[in-house]
Amino acid sequence: MKKLLPLAAALLLTACVASPTTTPQLKQVEAANLGLSGPAAPQFADQWWTAFRDPQIDRLAVRLVADNPTLAGALARIRAAQSQYAVAETSELPQVTLDGSEQRTLLSKNYIIPPPYGGTWRWFGQVGANLSWNLDFWGKQKALIEQAGSNTNAAMLDAQAARLALSGAFAQTYINLYLAWVNGDIADQTLAERQEILNLTQSRFEAGLENGSSVEQAKALVALAKLDQQRYAAQREMGVHAVAALAGEGANLYGEIVRPTPDLDAALPLPTELPADLLARRPDILAARQRIDAAARGREAAHADFYPNINLAAVVSFQAIGLSRLLTGDSLTVGAGPAIHLPIFDAGKIRAQYAGATAGLDAAVADYNGAVLNAVKQTADAMTQVKSLGAQRKDQQDALDSAARAFRLAEERYKDGLSGQIPMLTAEATLLTARQQMAGLVAQAATQRVTLLLSVGGGFDSSNTTIAKLDN
Repeated sequence: MKKLLPLAAALLLTACVASPTTTPQLKQVEAANLGLSGPAAPQFADQWWTAFRDPQIDRLAVRLVADNPTLAGALARIRAAQSQYAVAETSELPQVTLDGSEQRTLLSKNYIIPPPYGGTWRWFGQVGANLSWNLDFWGKQKALIEQAGSNTNAAMLDAQAARLALSGAFAQTYINLYLAWVNGDIADQTLAERQEILNLTQSRFEAGLENGSSVEQAKALVALAKLDQQRYAAQREMGVHAVAALAGEGANLYGEIVRPTPDLDAALPLPTELPADLLARRPDILAARQRIDAAARGREAAHADFYPNINLAAVVSFQAIGLSRLLTGDSLTVGAGPAIHLPIFDAGKIRAQYAGATAGLDAAVADYNGAVLNAVKQTADAMTQVKSLGAQRKDQQDALDSAARAFRLAEERYKDGLSGQIPMLTAEATLLTARQQMAGLVAQAATQRVTLLLSVGGGFDSSNTTIAKLDN
């Protein structure tokens, strides 16, 4: 008997479908080859937006985290992944069920039950407890559990990435709302200046020092300034709508949003070199890495299908004809033993499933590599923009100061009759452009600083993220 057991095991294995040599084609990009040589990125506060010292940002950000539908969807996906993980964990444990039935049955006269029961209507019932236990000799269930755990981790990290993306979208939208207000101020200031030009031109026309064309030109510029006022007022309203939508609210919030007062020059400890810990700081990269682990475990589970599946099954039940005899000792039946599923010929199904799992692993690696390269590019671009916009701002401020002086001089010369209207209007147009460009540059610089902050992980801290601990 002892000699037969190894022989039987060998026969089982040789009778299985032959395992293919399918191997993954892609490799993960190495961090050492990405040029991430700078010092570690600073750890930002979880609520990094408080650095702008705007109470309205703080108040709205709370609603952003609590009520945004996108983030709510990400949290729902976490719960779904956790439930799948819990289901997978139960597959390693014995399963016990209790089943019972009672049927009124016409028993055959020509079968195994003789008269007086055969050929009559009788109650036929059974009550039984069934035990099944997958022994998992080849590690398939363990691989499926680890796959579910990695998918759960990825869902949790996706939620963190969604939170970062939402906070970035909120900051950009809020800065755009601030810019609409500033441009509205510029439109108000421009209207006042152009009204003064119209009054001056009208006075000179009445004194015979200016022609009617100059008056109409001044009126046209006043009308255009009023159009700018209306345009920026509409932009402010739409900005309020956008902020409310991100906060998960509708028109009920519009009246609560007032003029933003952020300190856009607030000091943020931003990196000047690509940080060495960039990949470990970004939840989207860590989520992609978890999906590689999940795909690898799925491939292991698919490989286990080439081997026999051995379960332990047992049943304890009562079976009887007639209700009165069902739960008696003579109606007891007991059975136990192994159940073996042996793949011998499946027309290539298992091979195809294994090839698909291998391709899935390659796809996960490709997605990871793409996410890594995009993270490096995004961070490098943001650093370049922050540096460039800082230099541009100084030059733009010089241009604005010169444009303001030029307009004042041109206006004084026009008042004194030393110059015509055209030089003054040209100077005014240059000043308007310089003001708008300065406002846009300040807002763009703030947006890029936020982009850089988020590209290195923002307030995300992987050590504070609860994920399933898996044995590798």
